[in-house]
Amino acid sequence: MKIEAPVTLLFDNDGTLLSSMESVLRCWTAWAQEFGISAEDFAAVELHGRPAADIVADLLPPARVPEAVGRIGELEVEDVAKGGAVPLPGTAELLASLPEGSWAVVTSATRELAEARLRAVGIEAPLVIAADDITRGKPDPEPYLLAAEKLGADPARCVVFEDAPAGLEAGRRAGMRTVGLVTTHPREELRADVVVPNLSAVSAQITAAGVALTAAD
Repeated sequence: MKIEAPVTLLFDNDGTLLSSMESVLRCWTAWAQEFGISAEDFAAVELHGRPAADIVADLLPPARVPEAVGRIGELEVEDVAKGGAVPLPGTAELLASLPEGSWAVVTSATRELAEARLRAVGIEAPLVIAADDITRGKPDPEPYLLAAEKLGADPARCVVFEDAPAGLEAGRRAGMRTVGLVTTHPREELRADVVVPNLSAVSAQITAAGVALTAAD
């Protein structure tokens, strides 16, 4: 896929820029045990690419959701210091090539957790849209549309980078082009304009008009 400038790049965080899968599984497994969630119920819920509040609401009655969301947040933030986040291939190189104002991070995590993980891998994002900023999480398009608005970008000129089906659906519903990364889900589950192994398959060229993009599967 080749897109002529100008283009704005919107990145999911976990599973796209960095990997936190071991941390996610470790923390959510401990959380499920604390809250008495059966192994069968826990296994039936999709963890990746969704806000914690939505996951918790699938597993517990409404009265217990605020406490449970707060607890998983504590567990995941604490786990960052234990090596809970590592950069994925191509991330540092691609981000280093992008000018200010041309990209943002759009995550289903809370701001506290997202920024802790980004700091752990040395990423300074110019803009982070987190769960705290929106009322409807992925697969709703609200997070990506908000990022485009904040950057003053036309959604039709935005490209979404995602590893999860819910995130890719959010990008499509926002009217944006999509790049799927085979980092947490098999290729056949990723409905995107192009699917790549990771960000090492993506390159950006700076032109007089802005950023142009090439992604090769």
